[in-house]
Amino acid sequence: MKRLNNEMLSFLLKSLGIRKSAKVRSTPIARGGSNRSFHRIAHEFGTSIFMVYDIAREENRYYAAIADFLRSIGVPVPGIIVHDPEKGFILMDDLGDRDLWSYREEPWTERGLYYRKTLSAIHRLHAFPVQDFPIDTVPLMEAFGPNLYKWERDYFFDNSVDAVCGITISEAERTDLEAELEGLAGRLLDMPVTLVHRDLQSQNVMVYNDRAAFVDFQGMRFGNPLYDLGSLLYDPYVSFAEDQRVELLRYYHELSTDREDAVQNGKWGGAGDVNYLPTDWRTFEEGFRDAASQRLMQALGAYGFLGLKKGLSGFLAHIPAGIANLIDSASRSQHLPLLKKLAINCQRSLARRIS
Repeated sequence: MKRLNNEMLSFLLKSLGIRKSAKVRSTPIARGGSNRSFHRIAHEFGTSIFMVYDIAREENRYYAAIADFLRSIGVPVPGIIVHDPEKGFILMDDLGDRDLWSYREEPWTERGLYYRKTLSAIHRLHAFPVQDFPIDTVPLMEAFGPNLYKWERDYFFDNSVDAVCGITISEAERTDLEAELEGLAGRLLDMPVTLVHRDLQSQNVMVYNDRAAFVDFQGMRFGNPLYDLGSLLYDPYVSFAEDQRVELLRYYHELSTDREDAVQNGKWGGAGDVNYLPTDWRTFEEGFRDAASQRLMQALGAYGFLGLKKGLSGFLAHIPAGIANLIDSASRSQHLPLLKKLAINCQRSLARRIS
């Protein structure tokens, strides 16, 4: 966590339009495995959030432009007050300190309400016509495609299966797994192309003024919208009963199928006759379980990488829940028996190591 220096303080005073003698109080905010630094700045006009980022990391440079775009289409995110791209400084609105994660122990009547608000807000992003996206002025990371899906599963094999679970996969087993997971990627690529948040989990959704608002959206890109749903509803940081997960999934499905007339009129966005979410519930749910399995591989790879290679050991505590979720999502898919078997082996290996 970077401490405020004179350059940062000067930026804040100028950006806020307050005198040099004014009192400014900074409180560091810890946010996950990010290589960015966050501070809550208390000043005479209220509070703001100050973010310091590494300009060498590509996606960090996209945050401000993406935030402005999202606000322009009615997706709730913090407003950008001032951005200095040369220094890697962003001053933005303060959305408070309550996120979806902080509601994890609340009764489902309250918790479920905020998840439905989150799904309504993310649906607004997914529903944006991709042909209208201002690609010349809003930079994005690489779209989901065969290469990115392969990178995610390799990330999982290297940083979770091998490094954390201690499982060595034989060449023959890896070949069979690759065939199964290439099929998974192919099914995801045959489904809709929309804008996706890419890291839609409980700690990246703030609850502010009784609304759900998104943060950490710098990785936004084109992809399958069910990836976001898998990230949110199979989030290892929190737990869901299966009936709660299905309730929320059905809520989103109703939102998406309400747009059937727009789809038929060609207003969904993107290209190709398959570029819409299936109205058939079984097909929709199957796609969701597939997307969740893909996302969980990425998340488990990240936990292993951050925990072992970056020294952020707290992330390792989420691996058992992530593996349990992967077993569940793969079990409910019709096409992932080998991934399910591997996840079960990881679970057993971790249990032996703990005991």
